[in-house]
Amino acid sequence: MSQAIHIIGAGLAGSEAAWQLAKAGIAVNLYEMRPKRMTPAHHTDKCAELVCSNSFRADNLENAVGLLHEEMRRLDSIIMLAGDESKVPAGGAMAVDRELFSQTVTEKLKAEPLITFINEEITEIPKDGYVLIASGPLTSDALYQQIQQLTGEEHLNFFDAIAPVVDAETVNMDKVYWKSRYDKNVPEGGLGDYLNCPMNEEQYKAFIQALLDAEYMAFKDFEDVPFFDGCMPIEVMAERGIDTPRFGPMKPVGLEHPETGEAFYAVVQLRQDNRAKSLLNMVGFQTKMKYPDQQRVFAMIPGLEEAEFFRLGSLHRNTFIKSPLLLDKSLRLKKEPRILFAGQITGVEGYVESASMGLMAGRFIADMVNGKEPNIPPENTAFGALLGHISGTRIEDFQPMNINYGLLPTAPKRDGRRRLKKSDRRRMVSEAALASLETWKGTEGVKS
Repeated sequence: MSQAIHIIGAGLAGSEAAWQLAKAGIAVNLYEMRPKRMTPAHHTDKCAELVCSNSFRADNLENAVGLLHEEMRRLDSIIMLAGDESKVPAGGAMAVDRELFSQTVTEKLKAEPLITFINEEITEIPKDGYVLIASGPLTSDALYQQIQQLTGEEHLNFFDAIAPVVDAETVNMDKVYWKSRYDKNVPEGGLGDYLNCPMNEEQYKAFIQALLDAEYMAFKDFEDVPFFDGCMPIEVMAERGIDTPRFGPMKPVGLEHPETGEAFYAVVQLRQDNRAKSLLNMVGFQTKMKYPDQQRVFAMIPGLEEAEFFRLGSLHRNTFIKSPLLLDKSLRLKKEPRILFAGQITGVEGYVESASMGLMAGRFIADMVNGKEPNIPPENTAFGALLGHISGTRIEDFQPMNINYGLLPTAPKRDGRRRLKKSDRRRMVSEAALASLETWKGTEGVKS
């Protein structure tokens, strides 16, 4: 078999896979249809463009995604390397300047002589060598049809919604304040990393009613397609109950005013979206409202009465395959193992989860090129847990999922007579995972 390597899609997963292969000394063709053909959500031709939030979520070992961050760093992830180089303040979370991030990934990949960029839409799956389909949840119609023919199965669909981004200069700073929840990870005298727009009960209830009364984008033929819970539009939350947003993204707990100590009924948080602090992302405010209604309704938020939006919220359809039926634990198509899948199309949710599966796919292909079976990481690592979700979940229960401790082994609740705190137990799980990862790394290069 020809050893040509074709990676379809230069998003987070495809970029990571190409990087891993190049670092292993293996040449790869990286295909990206942008800018010749754009998607409903992308705005640039850059690799690894972030289309929703600019947050990679928590970055500590008491959180499962923080564990995944660390595992990726230990395997020389380009996504984590670029992320660390483009960080912006976000409390205990890892957030990036999205333009600097994608520019950094693009420059590093294009500096690799073993990566050949091909700017064209793939309408037919290559018939030679290894193929990694990392086309993401916004796969083009032509490739989508090819995948359907290849798998012989219907795809599953869900809608994803994007939060608005505000011009920071247009926010009325007299009505808002900087503060991280409970002042977590804020140095003494610091202001916190989130801009908070406080609401009293009357303002909140009027805002929720406006959400419910607004006009929304039409679903056309996809009325019954569900939203992924992690990207649920704010108005869908409101439909589930008037207090649902107040116990979600508008939760006021731990956000008392830093000067007066006043507690509020609800709070809208904005997070820095770039290093210059000129752009602010509305945290948890994904929406499917029509643009005029977004501007009208969001102007009801204290401090945003005259706000201008760099980008309004939008809605697009995401797709993913029935991975437990179709893929083995090394992301290979069971019926044709030279073809692999990675990223959100496999049924993982989130930036780093998508990138991590691209990282794994790149290493698995490198193993196969070198005449070995893919070296699959232990199940108690975040990598292994996600691979287990993709390949081992009952097909009836299979839905997109972020990394979480429910996918990992549990830690004991007690140490002798002492009851362990949840944070201690989670750190134990993470430390065990990292120890297993280091042992697993020592088995690389051993021919099966």
